Amino acid sequence: MTARTTRRTTAQKTRKTLNSRFAAVGAIAVAGTMLLTGCGDQTNTKEGSGKETGSSSAASENKLHAMLPQSIKDNGKVRVGSDIAYPPVEFKDDSGKTVGLDPDIGAALGKELGVTFEFENGTFDTLITGLRSKRYDIAMSAMTDSKDRQNGIDSETGKKVGEGVDFVDYFTAGVSIYTKKGDTQGIASWSDLCGKKIAVQRGTVSEDLAKAENKKCGKNKITIEPFDNDLEAQTRLRAGGVDAGSSDFPVAAYAVKTSGGGKDFEVVGEQVEAAPYGIAVAKDNTQLRDAIKAALDEIIKNGEYKKIVDKWGVAAGAVTEAKVNGGS
Repeated sequence: MTARTTRRTTAQKTRKTLNSRFAAVGAIAVAGTMLLTGCGDQTNTKEGSGKETGSSSAASENKLHAMLPQSIKDNGKVRVGSDIAYPPVEFKDDSGKTVGLDPDIGAALGKELGVTFEFENGTFDTLITGLRSKRYDIAMSAMTDSKDRQNGIDSETGKKVGEGVDFVDYFTAGVSIYTKKGDTQGIASWSDLCGKKIAVQRGTVSEDLAKAENKKCGKNKITIEPFDNDLEAQTRLRAGGVDAGSSDFPVAAYAVKTSGGGKDFEVVGEQVEAAPYGIAVAKDNTQLRDAIKAALDEIIKNGEYKKIVDKWGVAAGAVTEAKVNGGS
């Protein structure tokens, strides 16, 4: 997947976060040597990620478990909608197992809540719809918390398209551009893309940014090629079909370090749009939202959260507390 929100962060904020995030690239490389990137399909497979803690009796005595809606307690699981093709945030390893930052955080939250977080694979731009139809209990897929998503507004048309969702914010990331290694074609910023071709994931901030930049290009337009997932966009760039790609910074950095043994891509210019990732919950499910927030605060407090972000080499995006609807 590529970055997932609407434009809002100032350039000053972006530059302040840039150096610390580029420091994360080396750590991501270490994670890349231990884990092989796998391409998730877009079928609705289900993967458990998290284990119930203790007996059902022990779980019932758990204060965090008691916060959950009765339907979740009865099912013993939280159904998680996720586009599982976005390493290192969520992806499938060579054995087909769902791994990454989000599944590990889900497992840690499940341990605190006494339920299992079960990841279900789907395309990114359908996750909120699946949440609305109650196919999923939450959506957790490197989804950027934005006011438009909170309010159910289509970021491109400005029109109301739904009731919106609430977010529990658990990470922070910006957006990067990357090119074929040694073939940047002078691209160092979004303004350099006029007259060029870029591959992005459909329904993401990378697509939004490309469309916004196109309005400034005059007749020398950007050719935007949207794909269902970020791995497809990377394949298009690798084959030379486009001049650049764009993803969330952790994803772009991971691709640069792991694709082709580090020989395929390079990040160009500064990352932009630093903003929180949020776990999306239906507006009318405040009980589940508050339980997840409490569990996230607990794993931050007990150090489990730090272990996870360190494992995946993305500590630069760590948060120090859970927030609800912190996006702007």
